[in-house]
Amino acid sequence: MSFKNFLKVLLTALFAIALVACSSGDSDDGGNDNGDDDGSSEEATEGGELRVAYSAQPDSLDVHLSTAIIAAEVMGHVFETLLTTDSDYNIKPMLAESYEQSEDGKTVTFHLRDDVVFHNGEDMTADDVVASMNRWKEGPGGRGQFEDAIFEAEDDYTVVLTMEEPLSTAVSSIAQGSSSFAAILPKESIENAEADEDDPFVKTDELIGTGPFQLEEWKQDQYIHLAKYDDYVGIDEPADGLFGEKEALVDDLYFEIVTDPSTRVAGLQSGEYDIAQEVPYDSADQLESDENIENNIIPGAGTLVMFTNKKVGPFTDPVAREALATLIDVEEMMTAAFTDPKYFSLNHNLMMPHQEEVWYSDEGKDMYNVNDPDKAKELFEEAGYDGEEITIMTSRDYEFMYNASVVLQSELESIGMNVKLDIYDWATLLDNMTDETAFDINMIWLGYKPEPTSHHFLNTEISGWTDSEELDELMEKFRSQPTLEDAQPVFGELQAWFYDYLPAIKLGDYNRVDSTRTSVDNYQFSDRMILWNVSNNK
Repeated sequence: MSFKNFLKVLLTALFAIALVACSSGDSDDGGNDNGDDDGSSEEATEGGELRVAYSAQPDSLDVHLSTAIIAAEVMGHVFETLLTTDSDYNIKPMLAESYEQSEDGKTVTFHLRDDVVFHNGEDMTADDVVASMNRWKEGPGGRGQFEDAIFEAEDDYTVVLTMEEPLSTAVSSIAQGSSSFAAILPKESIENAEADEDDPFVKTDELIGTGPFQLEEWKQDQYIHLAKYDDYVGIDEPADGLFGEKEALVDDLYFEIVTDPSTRVAGLQSGEYDIAQEVPYDSADQLESDENIENNIIPGAGTLVMFTNKKVGPFTDPVAREALATLIDVEEMMTAAFTDPKYFSLNHNLMMPHQEEVWYSDEGKDMYNVNDPDKAKELFEEAGYDGEEITIMTSRDYEFMYNASVVLQSELESIGMNVKLDIYDWATLLDNMTDETAFDINMIWLGYKPEPTSHHFLNTEISGWTDSEELDELMEKFRSQPTLEDAQPVFGELQAWFYDYLPAIKLGDYNRVDSTRTSVDNYQFSDRMILWNVSNNK
């Protein structure tokens, strides 16, 4: 794939997401488990179907290229990875039976399971893994980290990753289960995709994985249909996060594309849908009173941020970016977006609250939620603002983004700014992110990131055209360590740079509400929606 085409896909499909450790709406401890503690239900009903009302249309089901969370949430049931994570984010083998990393951090050896079968009935071997991983590392999942690295087959069931320099994020990138994850496909599928770089995987029957479900049909703008794969061979370990036993307890999964939130709610109440993804926050309390429905509050679902256009317009001046950060009332914006503090947290840290034991810094705390309109007005004047129109780009496909944008527009207008709010459907907004004339401020959300350098706004090619030699040096310093533990001391420097340069302005972290019919047993989340080990007892 050419760099131009890769970058186009990466830019237009930006974000991710990733969703983390789950919870039930009746629980304060973050456990999202409607079934047994081990993630499976001994008396679960088998057969039938699950219908999920989903809020967005995917750009592609090719998870090597797409960064859209729906691609990961749907195809995470079809594709698997060499490594994965449990509910505490410990790295575990999945398609690899085991792995080891050399002391210098330059080599990772994967010993593959010899019992894995693709949905086409063929055995998975090292050739399939090598083809898949060498394609994946060149896409958004590789994040430009593996440029001088190569995956090679040592024998039929051994694959070696060789890097010229240590890479602290190598293993965590391969194991992460969010958008653009490192899916393993047959070698033939990869070769067919590479034959047409402008439109890989034209036919859905080329999207062949090793997971408990296989892709049956994708009807654009209507639904994606997955079916149970009868010959699935999984891991004989208790289910834990994305690791362990995966049993397809229903025969069919339908992801219905339902962009209107009120339709998702109404369909859930009527029984048309078994699961409603992204329930509006102001509807959650209403659903609490319905004895046939259970709310699942997903902590750490994402981060609400503002990207500023640093290529053209007023925010090319860092003083204007400081003015914007100085102006905003973060609590007002987060409340408008998420209605109640139980659904959000105010947090200056680049990483989410549940990650602070490993990733935390006080750097920038004094610049978070300053909320000083007078000072902000002075800074905008210092930056040379002279009444030009400021364009805020947002979408109502994610209502919380729109609600926060309305507050931002009001706050800017209160100090005399000339502001326009441009509202797009989600797909158009993603396309417009590559257009330097489309926005000055882009209100958007980002999903869970396994380590700090995964953030899109730290990539110099995307998210508002960040360009910083200091950032390049810090990223090299962070990633050139043998392990993430060795890289931890660099985090404070990285966060200090963030609040000095302001490539984005973080508002806060939030929880997501997915609601299920009470017939749905053992609904789970870990980075993404998990529908294996889930039954529908209706």
